[in-house]
Amino acid sequence: MYSDPFSGRSIRRLMALLAIAAISSCTSESGLRPFASDGCSLFPDQAKITGDDWCSCCFQHDIAYWKGGTEAEREAADRALQACVNRKTGNETLGLLMYEGVQAGGSPYFYNWYRWGYGWGYERKYRALTPAETAKAEVLLDDYFANEPAGFCAD
Repeated sequence: MYSDPFSGRSIRRLMALLAIAAISSCTSESGLRPFASDGCSLFPDQAKITGDDWCSCCFQHDIAYWKGGTEAEREAADRALQACVNRKTGNETLGLLMYEGVQAGGSPYFYNWYRWGYGWGYERKYRALTPAETAKAEVLLDDYFANEPAGFCAD
């Protein structure tokens, strides 16, 4: 005898699972995750030939990107990366290249690990941190540095 998989109880079960999935995807974002850095993400941390090293610039940039915030704060973080690379290397072309790269690829609207606000869920986008969120970020950074005193770029 043939049993219809979409009859009675099966349909109710399917509808319940769909409702749970819909509700869970609409719930508020989770809190700020612990800080992590991979240096310059998809870009080298240093020049192999000259030995110029700009990893610490990327590390500071990662702190800003992890924490997130407003669009103006992102622009300031990207410009700070550019200025740091310029200072460390004396190579303004490299600084501009890195600035353009993070501007093109770091949007909070991209679903990648190196986006603006990557410490938060994907739904956060651009949003100023509340005082409580800022305090939480400071605690999480303190925790990170307690375990990694020199940060990601230590030799």
